[in-house]
Amino acid sequence: MKAQKTLEQQVHFRDFSWSFWPAVPIYPYGKRRTLRNEVVKDAVWTFDQLQGIFYVVVPIRMTVVKLEGGGLLIYAPVAPTPECIRLVKDLVARHGDVKYIILPTASGLEHKVFVGPFARQFPQAQVFVAPAQWSFPLNLPLSWLGFPKERTKVLPKDSTNTPFAHQFDYEILGPLKLGLGNFTEVALFDKRSGTLMVTDSVVSVPDEPPAIVQIDPYPLLFHARDRASDIVGNTWTNRRKGWQRICLFALYFQPSVLEILPWDRVFRNAFRASDRSKQGYFGLFPFRWKQDWHKSFEALRGDGRLLVAPILQKLILNRAPRETIDWADRVASWNFKRIVPCHFDSPIEADSRQFRQAFAFLEKKPALGEYYLPKEDFELLEGLEKKLNWVGIVPPSKEKV
Repeated sequence: MKAQKTLEQQVHFRDFSWSFWPAVPIYPYGKRRTLRNEVVKDAVWTFDQLQGIFYVVVPIRMTVVKLEGGGLLIYAPVAPTPECIRLVKDLVARHGDVKYIILPTASGLEHKVFVGPFARQFPQAQVFVAPAQWSFPLNLPLSWLGFPKERTKVLPKDSTNTPFAHQFDYEILGPLKLGLGNFTEVALFDKRSGTLMVTDSVVSVPDEPPAIVQIDPYPLLFHARDRASDIVGNTWTNRRKGWQRICLFALYFQPSVLEILPWDRVFRNAFRASDRSKQGYFGLFPFRWKQDWHKSFEALRGDGRLLVAPILQKLILNRAPRETIDWADRVASWNFKRIVPCHFDSPIEADSRQFRQAFAFLEKKPALGEYYLPKEDFELLEGLEKKLNWVGIVPPSKEKV
């Protein structure tokens, strides 16, 4: 019986195995679960996996769309584990082969690394990539990164010059010059289902942890702790608390409600029993949450609205406000019903006005109004922006339009 149980565990591990994880060594490394969700009946599906650093874990998402003439289109592939490929092939058996695979970003290594291995699983599919692809530290040809050379093409600027133009429109943001490379994003609109797909440009932060994050609740419970010595129970309240703190970490790096403890204080308190209850986390990044930390999360989430991630606001899109606004206007001209981003919540029931309003931070006088995030939560990002600009990694920001 014990030998049989061990064999079953090995089978399950292989089912979730991602052997190329050293190429981008982030959590959960070589073991990745996949959850499939039907967004529009017999038309649109999402495939969620997990990614993160230091237990700051968020969903990474692939979208599959049924083609009108039969077959499937893949937007932003995830890790092609046996489990993931089995779930895709289940759709293939019902709706036809994978015909097109879209890489909608030039800078997102966490998306790019999956495309070559994914395309090898579906040798009949054409691969289309966002313009201005690059790699670091060496700028290598895509074929050297595992992309199938004979069936990989760059998406043309005009979306009508593609074999799927009758069903899909797309708009390309960029390439925006960032020093080391380019930022590019392709927003893809499925006219048939009224679904807009984006990569990183907009997100919506859910109040509760997504299902994929709850398969293994350890990261949630880790961040639910108030002190290094805490042992927290696996309760819904603690999972929710941990998730909300993860969101603040992921989108701000270091929000104002996070107190970083000086090293001399950490070492001093480590040997004083009376102060152990006051200690922050041990390790290379000792910190402690302030009592009012939830206020920053409530401001970030709002009422589930769309927003541009603070990192993009401060380090990328403010380098090209006019190009970004023009792109957002073109995307907002489409009559979509829902948005499926590659991260955080999905699907988001939102219209073009709500999408366009997310970019109001780039305007001097926003016509649609602007949602303000606490200025103090941007302090680390503003300091990082100045340093990156000083060393020439990113160009200076430009005035609002």
